[in-house]
Amino acid sequence: MRKNSIKNTRVNGEVMKELSMIIHNGIKDPRIHPMTSVTAVEVAPDLKTCKAYISVLGDEEAQKNTLAGLRSAEGYIRRELARTVNLRNTPQIRFILDQSIAYGVSMSKLIDDVVKDLDDEEREDVHD
Repeated sequence: MRKNSIKNTRVNGEVMKELSMIIHNGIKDPRIHPMTSVTAVEVAPDLKTCKAYISVLGDEEAQKNTLAGLRSAEGYIRRELARTVNLRNTPQIRFILDQSIAYGVSMSKLIDDVVKDLDDEEREDVHD
């Protein structure tokens, strides 16, 4: 199976969906922040390893605690994944913190601030 084949894309989507369900409904660890989402999953073509990109809406401490909670529950998550997704091998999961959503929110806020400043300047020019 090639890395970008249709089958690999389908496996990535299925694993991502099931990981989200397991994290939200199956894990009772208080360290895992309730606003945790799986943004992307990359399953290796040989189905041995999997990179799961996790986004946590919260401060740096919440992100660190969530990653620690997910890593400690890795065995449970892998077992549940094996039960719900029918794959030849159940991949070893590596959780990676994804900052892209937080980065997008901060960039959007900066853009809004600049637009607001420009609007304020235009209003001042009209009144002069």
